[in-house]
Amino acid sequence: MKTGVLLINLGTPDSSKTSDVRKYLTQFLNDPRVIDINPIARFILVNGIIVPFRSAKSSKLYQQIWTKEGSPLLVNSINQQKLLQAELGNDYVVELGMRYQSPSLESAINKLKEANVSKVIAIPLYPQYATSSTTSSIEETIRILKKWKEHPPVKFIENFFDDKGFIDACVAKALKYNLNDYDYFIFSYHGLPERQINKASKEFSDGSCKIGSCCDTLTDKNRLCYRANCLATTKALVTRLGISEGKYKSTFQSRLDDKWLKPYSDKVIEELAKEGKKNVLVFSPAFVADCLETIYEIGIEYDEIFKEHGGEKITLVESLNDSPKWIEALKNIVLKSN
Repeated sequence: MKTGVLLINLGTPDSSKTSDVRKYLTQFLNDPRVIDINPIARFILVNGIIVPFRSAKSSKLYQQIWTKEGSPLLVNSINQQKLLQAELGNDYVVELGMRYQSPSLESAINKLKEANVSKVIAIPLYPQYATSSTTSSIEETIRILKKWKEHPPVKFIENFFDDKGFIDACVAKALKYNLNDYDYFIFSYHGLPERQINKASKEFSDGSCKIGSCCDTLTDKNRLCYRANCLATTKALVTRLGISEGKYKSTFQSRLDDKWLKPYSDKVIEELAKEGKKNVLVFSPAFVADCLETIYEIGIEYDEIFKEHGGEKITLVESLNDSPKWIEALKNIVLKSN
């Protein structure tokens, strides 16, 4: 019998039209794991304020990155699925499901059911663990599987930020650039509200995270701390790439207010330009497929901010996408877990 492999990514609108962006944002932002506040307050905030006012603006941004094939996130994710299937061979069935929108997580799981797989290895494609992404995807997978009278055993890969293959794949992407050409290096991770870090800390360890030096060293207590995962990712990459202390910083992007993880990527970019830095290389190790947050936010928006304050160029190291090293890393994650 075959082993099922379920690749899970966050999702993307079906098109760049405002109506499809609205549908995506509605599903995404109403997830209680994403906006973890009082349900009534969340409903009013999301459906009465954020979605009505943000949909048209986000639609215009998506239009700037949309390709003939469609959403870059979806195109790259499908390529990952197909290439991984080819690498694993006929003893495996690899399916792709998005936590929000298409192809749905339920459709992917139903395909594994039709294939009568004997077990499932589920890989949320988020290198660093976070309740708003990883836990949400795991909970939704379990909810769907419970509809079966019986379902095969499932193993979840909760994070892989310190997987050697993942780091190797990131390093291979970085080495396409001459690191000597850059004044500074930014490792930009998707931001989270600080309250989510504190909540996760209380749930998975014996104390509350101070969002400080407690994240500098990875331990059993903070293994599921998003910030600790991010800092460990940066540490692994700068060690492999030989980037010296004082020439890099871990930052957090895509914030909604001033109570999200700091330092903020856009503010650091602005400060570096004012300090006289001319060329900055930006990594986005929280994403394994390029998307709005990498292509537009870093590659376009941050470049504009940098130039506005005296810098010359922000260069984005593209995400892993369908690179051979990344597909090899995925294959080895599956084989080690089977």
